[in-house]
Amino acid sequence: MAQSVNERLLHEAVAHSIDLSRFSNGVIRRLIGILNATDDSLMAQLVVALSQIEPNQFRIDRLESLLGSVREINASAYRAVFNALAPEMRALAGYEAGYQIDLLEHVLPAEVQARFILARISVDQVYAAAYSRPFQGALLKDWAANAEANRLTALRNSIRTGYVEGRTTDQIIRDIRGTKAKQFRDGKLDGSRRGLAAIVQTALSHTAATARDESYKANSDIIKSVRWTATLDQRTSKTCSIRDGKRYSADAEHKPIGHNLPWLGGPGRAHFNCRSVSSPVTASFRELGLDIDEISPSTRASMDGQVPADLTYGEWLRKQPAARQDEVVGAERGKLMRSGGLAFDELYSPRGDYLTLDQLRAKDAEAFRKAGL
Repeated sequence: MAQSVNERLLHEAVAHSIDLSRFSNGVIRRLIGILNATDDSLMAQLVVALSQIEPNQFRIDRLESLLGSVREINASAYRAVFNALAPEMRALAGYEAGYQIDLLEHVLPAEVQARFILARISVDQVYAAAYSRPFQGALLKDWAANAEANRLTALRNSIRTGYVEGRTTDQIIRDIRGTKAKQFRDGKLDGSRRGLAAIVQTALSHTAATARDESYKANSDIIKSVRWTATLDQRTSKTCSIRDGKRYSADAEHKPIGHNLPWLGGPGRAHFNCRSVSSPVTASFRELGLDIDEISPSTRASMDGQVPADLTYGEWLRKQPAARQDEVVGAERGKLMRSGGLAFDELYSPRGDYLTLDQLRAKDAEAFRKAGL
């Protein structure tokens, strides 16, 4: 049986979320690279500052007076990072706004489009809305300022702790930066990288969500509601999992439909690193005021207004071609899924990280045997 319009919109929303995730990951890597590029100069200035402090005469006010160059490098690094984020957000705003209408044009029957002209929104409209609306309680400029301040605080606290514990300057620097053998992930600075990644990912999700929301509002004559779709695996938050499949009005108020769970900013903005997305739900041909004698049986069937049954991310992935499965989880994990050995959520650790192949083998050697690995 051919899919209805709303079924196709839901499936495309899930597929599109994978591409958005990959785009976000690429941006995060580039921006963290900008931050990392200042590590050498930051550490050099920190060594200069600490060399002027006698261990038995350590005072916070003395430290503050010596950290001027460190503060300047730190501030410059974050300015560069968020200056580089701005054009990425603008490009995403334009792409996502265009994609939403292109999708509707591709999916909606010609008879519907002949009666209802789809409204496109401008890049400036989406970009301005994304910048002027807070996510997680603050505007992007505020998150940028917080990230810069938090990194400096982490440096200051590490230095103070180091002196209290009688550590040498070299040991303090190593504690802050980490070791090359562990790719510097064991240093205090890694926390600032993780924090930046969370802000950037959420800012991009916020931008994409704003484009969706504005597109849905601009076409409220066709779109009657939006559906919350969560990526259901071991990393999914309770906030999103209990909202998966729930519908909300497509207007600015986003009123719950058939339940009482609040919108909380919506998919992609409900919390940091939110991976949920929304998909539009179109009105039925009768709700659109189309006479049954004026439209074909196929259009009547596709525009029945029905909302798809609950669809988990794992179920969606299971129905995709092998090539797409391999693209999402990797060739060997995809082969495991197709062999029936492991379900999608079994590919993750309790922390939500992909299990390594060795860990997978240890967890379920029989699954690998069935897959012929």
